[in-house]
Amino acid sequence: MRAAGDSTRGIADLVLHGGVVRTMTEQNPAATAIALRGGRIAAIGTDREVLALAGPATGTIDLAGRAVLPGINDAHLHATWLGALWPRTLFGPGGGEPRNPLHTNEQRRAAILRAGELLASLGITSYTEPGLGPGEDDGPTGAFGSPVVAQYRELAAEGLLKARVTVLSLYGELDGRSSLSDVLAGLAADRSSSDPRWLRFAGIKIFADGIPPMRSACTKCGYADGSSAGLLVDGVDDADREHNLTRMIVAAHRAGLQVGVHATGDRSIEVVLNAVELAGVGHGADLGHYVIHGDMASSEQLRRMVDLGVGLDVQPGIALCTGEQVDAVLGPGVAAESWRLGEALEFGVRMCVTSDAPVLSPDWRRQIAAADEWLGPAEDPRQRTAQLLRCCTVEPARQDGAASWKGVLAPGMAADLCVLAADPLAVAPAELPDVDVDLTVVDGRIVHDRAGTG
Repeated sequence: MRAAGDSTRGIADLVLHGGVVRTMTEQNPAATAIALRGGRIAAIGTDREVLALAGPATGTIDLAGRAVLPGINDAHLHATWLGALWPRTLFGPGGGEPRNPLHTNEQRRAAILRAGELLASLGITSYTEPGLGPGEDDGPTGAFGSPVVAQYRELAAEGLLKARVTVLSLYGELDGRSSLSDVLAGLAADRSSSDPRWLRFAGIKIFADGIPPMRSACTKCGYADGSSAGLLVDGVDDADREHNLTRMIVAAHRAGLQVGVHATGDRSIEVVLNAVELAGVGHGADLGHYVIHGDMASSEQLRRMVDLGVGLDVQPGIALCTGEQVDAVLGPGVAAESWRLGEALEFGVRMCVTSDAPVLSPDWRRQIAAADEWLGPAEDPRQRTAQLLRCCTVEPARQDGAASWKGVLAPGMAADLCVLAADPLAVAPAELPDVDVDLTVVDGRIVHDRAGTG
């Protein structure tokens, strides 16, 4: 047997051997080693096969039984805001509204770099900043406006990013209103990048509604106190707001742009799915549109997501943190009928498990543990962990439109990976947060080495 890959094309830059290689594919299930060359994966196989690619200048790392995974991709993470607040999170000790906004470009640059260091230490090699742009130029944090975009462009050009970044542009207020005219004007903005594999401007972010605990999610049933919430999109009445949100989504789709819509209530989710279905008529390109949060998505809506190719970005930790509040404002038992993660997995929804940091910690291990807790006991814990790991690697790469070159470990794919101190499939999901991230590699370059020894 020969190692997967073409060993005739040169000597490897780096070889990791003597461990477990979880490729997230059906290939090489017994692989113990992986070779990297020129920012790509050169080969995967047994120690003997892969070490044959090592030369005098090749770096070698003895995994000593540790596990290699594809680099983690957090598909919904506010890195600039995270860099400003960490170690605080909104749902953690000292949480609440941020009190240290970013006033200068130097502060924004420092926040992005600080977040990059933190994310590298967690094995995160890609992330999405879901909402940066002129809609927040006067925002209170300074972490979401156009100056942040400028800093990302500069850092990417200087080669200082430690993770690959996808950006959704924001033409309305964060957690607030947007207008049809502003969004339509924004569709013509410059989305070019010197290297889209490091910094890519994928499309737009729209806030359809708020969140259930604040009674701002747009729901079909209304709230226990008799109140109701409409869409955040501007309009003279509910029908006009729905029409305007639909026009935003259809126009973005026809401009070839991805749309990520913050929608938590079942009514807002319905409007989004109807709009995507309308947009696809005669314009059937799969642009990877997705619902962000989707707390109250029904079984029927999840099935429609599969049919329409609409993704879903979920935060299991938010379900655990806010379930009681949801029951308090919407009625007993509503939380248990929300966050249908099990059905999303069963139906095959393109689901990404994300952190929404700094709302929660950016630690993906905690999100997998939270998902497992929310789902309840598993018949096959190993299978569940594997499914949830895909939601942190394979599915986010699909959301990024990058499944052809990242998200799994295979010859020719990007050399983005992380090394865990133990095989994640050999521990219970609840134990995963205690498994150290020992090494992170992006584009073949080591960006985090916990022990400093490899």
